[in-house]
Amino acid sequence: MTAALYALRNGKSVLVIEKNGFGGQITYSPRVENYPGISQMSGNQFADAMMDQILSHGAEVELAEAVGIACGGDVRTVATDDGKSYEARAVIIATGVKHRMLGLENEHALVGDGISFCAVCDGDFYAGADVLVAGGGNSALQEAILLSAKAKTVTVIQDLDFLTGEKALQDVLLSRDNVRCFTGMKITSLMCENGCFRGLRAMKNATGEEMTFSADGLFEAIGLIPENGAFSGVASLNAYGYFDSGEDALTKTPGVFVAGDCRAKSVRQLTTAVGDGAAAAVAATAYIDSLGK
Repeated sequence: MTAALYALRNGKSVLVIEKNGFGGQITYSPRVENYPGISQMSGNQFADAMMDQILSHGAEVELAEAVGIACGGDVRTVATDDGKSYEARAVIIATGVKHRMLGLENEHALVGDGISFCAVCDGDFYAGADVLVAGGGNSALQEAILLSAKAKTVTVIQDLDFLTGEKALQDVLLSRDNVRCFTGMKITSLMCENGCFRGLRAMKNATGEEMTFSADGLFEAIGLIPENGAFSGVASLNAYGYFDSGEDALTKTPGVFVAGDCRAKSVRQLTTAVGDGAAAAVAATAYIDSLGK
């Protein structure tokens, strides 16, 4: 949406194609406190405001999944999963990332029946209940903090020997009386009953001892993975599946640019995503202008 805003303000017509909700991963953040100039906001509030902003500038939107980009002369054609195609002189790929899962038996089947990825979306379902959080980074700690205000108990399980989230978040979380944290433990299996999640088993990495955790819900926050394979023909990928592009947003294909968490980078934050969107739009508009048409 930042790319759309900058392109619109540079006098270009813009179509935003989105397969899920507008805003991407930030919509899963119940509280954002590190965006310059804004003391506190929710990710949804930020996304809604940006959506209103680009629509007011004349952006068009389509709810569909982009599945490929074809190039012919100065035209770039984006194909979508509903069989449609859209032509443009420049395309910015900002596909973001998706949630990494534990890879355990019955995990996919339990999503929506006890397994969730979004406390702000599903936390109310677990008011007064016992919940687990898998992970130890910023996202996991934010999920756990939000859940601790609603759930009876919150248990955080991290496979590393330490929490990796910001110290400020750790301090807030560990001050909650209904929160426990277990580090150095690998989740080995899920427990379910009548198709619903009922807990999990985890093993201590150091000793091999197994522990059982009974709970009503599990919130997974163990990382993100890109879904860039459909565009590898126009933009090179690195060994981890991220677009192998720098801050200039350029790819191996003229007229195709990348922005946001989908590209190779060391920091993936709201501010860096916004910066990427601006850089990609500036590059894309300069490319269009260079065509002289």
